[in-house]
Amino acid sequence: MRRILGSTLWYIVLKVPGGSRVNYGLEVRHADQVERFNDPLNPKHSHSPFGAMSVCFSDGYITPEWTFPDANAAPGELADIVLYSRAMERDCPVTLYLPAGFRSTKSYPLLVVHDGGEFLQYAAAKVVLDNLIHRREIAETIVALLHPEDRLIEYANSAEHARFLSHELSPQLEAEFPLVRNRSGRRLLGASFGAVAALSAAYRSPRRYGSLVLMSGSFVSADAGTDHGGGRVFDPVVKFVNRYRERPRRVADRLFVSCGLYEPLIIPNRSIVPIFEDAGMDVRYVEARDGHTWENWRDRLRDALTWVSPGPALAGPRE
Repeated sequence: MRRILGSTLWYIVLKVPGGSRVNYGLEVRHADQVERFNDPLNPKHSHSPFGAMSVCFSDGYITPEWTFPDANAAPGELADIVLYSRAMERDCPVTLYLPAGFRSTKSYPLLVVHDGGEFLQYAAAKVVLDNLIHRREIAETIVALLHPEDRLIEYANSAEHARFLSHELSPQLEAEFPLVRNRSGRRLLGASFGAVAALSAAYRSPRRYGSLVLMSGSFVSADAGTDHGGGRVFDPVVKFVNRYRERPRRVADRLFVSCGLYEPLIIPNRSIVPIFEDAGMDVRYVEARDGHTWENWRDRLRDALTWVSPGPALAGPRE
C-alpha cells in the first residue's frame, strides 16, 4: 500500500474483473511485530469457522436470491442423530435433512455432505435446499450432513472414513429411511478437504455412488522428491491425488467440479477435470470469480445440485 503524503491515509488500487467477490484483511508490520485486522472502513464481512474477514464486491456481483429464505417455501426438517462407527471407533454425529412433506411411502435419493455444520451455518444449506425443492429445481432429497472430529485427518484419504460412508452410514440410513437403493440415488458432496474425502470414498467403492460434487478440491499433487508446499497435513492427500492421476478410474457417473479463480487451487482443479472426463465420467466444471470461501461454495450450490439431482422443473434435456 502507498501513503498519501502529509496524511495517515494508505491506499492501493487493484483492477478486479466484474462480478468478483474478494475477501481481504490488513496487515501492519512494526519491526518484529505483525498486526492483522479487518478493514475498519468496510462494514461488510465474510464469515467462516476461523472468524470474519473484510469482503468487497466488484460491479456485477449479486448474492443469489435463492440463498435467502422464501416465505412460500415449506421448510424441511433437521434432526440430529448419532451413529456408532466401528471403522472410526467412535460415535459419529449426523444431522439429517428431511424435505417438507416427507412420506415413508416414497423413495428419496441420499446426499451426504462433508462439513455439514459449516454448510448449514456459513453456506445457507437448509435455505438453499428448501428453496430449490420448493421450486422443483432439484429432486426431493434426504441429506446427511456430517460433523467430523478432525477433518484434516478424516478427510485426507482416510480408509476409515471411506468405510464409514460406504459400509456403515449409507447402509444404515437405507435400512431406516425410504432411500433409493442404487448408485444413481447416492451422492457425495464436499469442499476443500471434504472434496478429497468424497473422491477418496468413491475411489475405494467405485460402484456405489452415482454423483459427486467437488468444490475447490484440495487436489494437490507433486513430482517425487518435490515439496508440494502444503505441509505434512497434505502428505496423504498428495499421495492419493498422485495415485489417482497415474491410475484414474471411473468413480461415479456424474461429477460437478468448481473452483474460485482467486484460489491457489485453481490450477490443480483445472488440470484434474480432463482426467475425470477421460475416465468416462460426465463432468460439469464451473469457475467463479471468488476465493476459497463458504460464500463461493454457497453460490455454486444451485448449479451443483441441479446437475446431480435435477427436479421436475428441469426434467428436459440436460447439458
